[in-house]
Amino acid sequence: MFQIKQPSHIIIGENSSKKFQFPENCLVITSSGSRKRNWLEHLEIENYLLFEDVEPNPSIETTKRIIEKFSDSEISCIVGLGGGSSLDVSKFIAQKLKKKKLLIPTTFGSGSEVTRIAVLNVNGKKTSFHDDNMFADVAIIDPFFIHDTPLDIIKNSAIDACAQCTEGFDSKLGNLYTKFLCNNAFDILENAILNEKYELLPLGSLISGLGFGNCSTTLGHALSYVFSNEGYSHGHALAFTTQMAHKFNSSRYESRFKNIVETLGFEKIHLLQNLSDASDLILNDNKHIDNNPKPVMKENIIKILETINSL
Repeated sequence: MFQIKQPSHIIIGENSSKKFQFPENCLVITSSGSRKRNWLEHLEIENYLLFEDVEPNPSIETTKRIIEKFSDSEISCIVGLGGGSSLDVSKFIAQKLKKKKLLIPTTFGSGSEVTRIAVLNVNGKKTSFHDDNMFADVAIIDPFFIHDTPLDIIKNSAIDACAQCTEGFDSKLGNLYTKFLCNNAFDILENAILNEKYELLPLGSLISGLGFGNCSTTLGHALSYVFSNEGYSHGHALAFTTQMAHKFNSSRYESRFKNIVETLGFEKIHLLQNLSDASDLILNDNKHIDNNPKPVMKENIIKILETINSL
């Protein structure tokens, strides 16, 4: 027996966010690029509060600043608008404030709009929070936002989605339903990337999020966080950590994932931290390591990190 969890309401389609009727006095949480790229104008949202300073790899201090800033405001709901960082901050805050949340991704890779997970930087370390109360009340997937997305963001988002669905397929928590979703998501994403059909990325990312969100990601994500702590973007790190994790796990996706990384042309990554210390951090990431399809020892992690550094 297995249980499936997802947002109560998912809307997908071109201009779906523009057609949605937003309640008054909602708090929109987004990044500094939202105004420049006319995201708010596209929503045609009125009478709202705004926080537009979510940073990449956001810290838990950012969530505290937002809560303090709007503590005396009458907020009807939280609207998360942006990439995974803005959505994760929005989910975390909405859960703390017990507000309904509307999540609108503008990049298509994290799947955050349909998961119960928020990833925040705590004391310099990426930390994942899992709670059913972080599911969106409404998730709106509008392909409009892909049209003016810079290629670098498309690359990082796409490889993120590929890593999530392939790790999700291999996860020990996987079942027939999640494997079906994760495999189909990867087929869509692979087609989108190899044939530059980027308009397919929103659908692929959505299905990936529904798939891995009901099981877990694994070793590749655990490895990626130490690289992100040194400034590499999440997708850039995953391009190599998930690639090496797939090799370690003898994943069915190893060669296909490697081909996508090569197609997207990511620059190599290199970890500066002492590898033994980094391995200790990775090994303590139980949410990912415990669900890896193969047992992982410290010596395995050190060897993988050495391989990544030598590429």
